[in-house]
Amino acid sequence: MKQLHRDDLFGWSVFQDSLDLDFNSLAWVRAGGNVLIDPLPLREHDLEHLRALGGAKFIFLTNSMHVRDAQHLAQVFGAQVFGPLAEKDTFPLRCDGWLTDGDEPVPGLRVFSLDGSKTPGELAFVLESTTLISGDLIRAHRPGTLHLLPPPKLKDRAAAMKSIARLPRCEVVLVGDGWHLFHDGAKKLDAL
Repeated sequence: MKQLHRDDLFGWSVFQDSLDLDFNSLAWVRAGGNVLIDPLPLREHDLEHLRALGGAKFIFLTNSMHVRDAQHLAQVFGAQVFGPLAEKDTFPLRCDGWLTDGDEPVPGLRVFSLDGSKTPGELAFVLESTTLISGDLIRAHRPGTLHLLPPPKLKDRAAAMKSIARLPRCEVVLVGDGWHLFHDGAKKLDAL
């Protein structure tokens, strides 16, 4: 796993040939139990790295299209899995709990529900008021930029823009798809 902009944040990626961009996953290492967000499969080296960091206690999924390797990693580490409440009736994986707007499933991680994306109630997270973590709706096809999920997968542009307007303007934006943005996140969100 790669260390990100904080000592307690790590990421790993898989290149998606059909879209010509990376799919990204995150690990937040914390005293109350480590958190994985939208976890992709880990290479053996990275799996051992995560074990050395204390494994995982929680897995948070932004949407049903980002289940990825959550079930396997939950079994490996005995982690609890949480998905978006708006998808509870159709979610493809058994979850231990459901998250919605305003929740704080662990101290320092605030949940925002987003409308207009390809799945209802897609989640975004704000980590300690400094870092926005997105799933599909906000992405980055080129370094230093932010983009919306493109049509036809974007269900309702107006609802999506209203949801994005509610998000805190964080300096760092970590995206589920594409290039992470480590500077000027607030300006790029406003430009979006």
